[in-house]
Amino acid sequence: MTPDRRSDPHATDPLPLDGITVVSVEQAVSAPFATRQLADLGARVIKVERPDGGDFARGYDTAAHGLASHFVWANRGKESLALDLKDPRGREVLHRLLDGADVFVQNLAQGAAARLGLDSAALCARYPRLVAVDVSGYGPEGPYAHKRAYDMLVQCEAGLVSVTGTPEQPVKAGIPAADIAAAMYAFSGVLAALLRRGITGRGGRVEVSMLDALAEWMGHPLHHTMHGGEQPVRTGLAHAVIAPYDAYATADGDRVLLSVQNDREWRRLAEQLLERPELADDPGFATNSARTANREKTDAVVAEALGRLGADAAIERLEAAGIACARLNSVAQLAAHPQLEARDRWREVGSPAGPLRALLPPIGLPGGAAPHMGAVPALGEHTEALLHALGMTGEQITALRRDGVVR
Repeated sequence: MTPDRRSDPHATDPLPLDGITVVSVEQAVSAPFATRQLADLGARVIKVERPDGGDFARGYDTAAHGLASHFVWANRGKESLALDLKDPRGREVLHRLLDGADVFVQNLAQGAAARLGLDSAALCARYPRLVAVDVSGYGPEGPYAHKRAYDMLVQCEAGLVSVTGTPEQPVKAGIPAADIAAAMYAFSGVLAALLRRGITGRGGRVEVSMLDALAEWMGHPLHHTMHGGEQPVRTGLAHAVIAPYDAYATADGDRVLLSVQNDREWRRLAEQLLERPELADDPGFATNSARTANREKTDAVVAEALGRLGADAAIERLEAAGIACARLNSVAQLAAHPQLEARDRWREVGSPAGPLRALLPPIGLPGGAAPHMGAVPALGEHTEALLHALGMTGEQITALRRDGVVR
């Protein structure tokens, strides 16, 4: 198949994945978020979904104008092919797509891809130039290989929950950290494999597990525990080994987080914000070790000073003193963040529910084509066009639709 052109004709350089075709049998977040990164960079992504409802993430909620917020976030810019892979005719359609594809991604339940002949080993043997990606919860072997792997479960297994929260209560991360970690390693794995293919002419397998990815992200607490002998304590918004480093209430009901990284900054804070210059040399506060040992007293003097100021005034005073600080924003405040607005980070993408706001992808490629931010597809929206492009007649497509093989 000939990929769609995604490039801006007025740009100096095309998008880096222009001309790359990705076929993905994907669901939930980990694989879809990985392939969305590829679509943003110009790849043509064909999303293969079950005819009876499609990617189950479509049904998570209806918050995005009737569409699921997870699905909208992870699936823009793709073509949806509703195809029953349990039917031999459906698998034949998929293999006709793979004949012209560069990348295949799947995150089916462990063992399901192999039963369909769609695991990376089988596909790379059949299509030597194909980059075939298996995304799993715990990897293809070992005692956890067939264990169900949802994001929160993997956060628990990886120990993330044990270091997140307050001293009294562990909590999961508020975003699907395990899914996102696996997605980004799958994305970078595809890029690396395509680069290698440019040298060797051969594709190859890419394996990513959610546990492996999140375990890597746990590097600091993991090494702290393995080599220091003790797990870092949960400290809420505070820092385990730096003080003051926390969020403090302001007079107008907001909260401002500040971070003092060294004793010079503490002196400036004491003189310019706390208005207690004597604390700069007080043995109970003069060093970070002392402030951490006396965390309650340190936090109390900082809280008292910020409690007399509104958030705007507190931020202004902290920045004038050269102290790192931030507002403790809500998600709604993020959506209206002045920095995102000033840098023109928002765009609109199409969807079955109409235009939706979406952020530009974080990877910037100045001087080249703009990121491809295509529409969020309806289930099976591109089925007929894709089958026609494969050379199927209207009668053949009608028969497949009648038998439930496609939608």
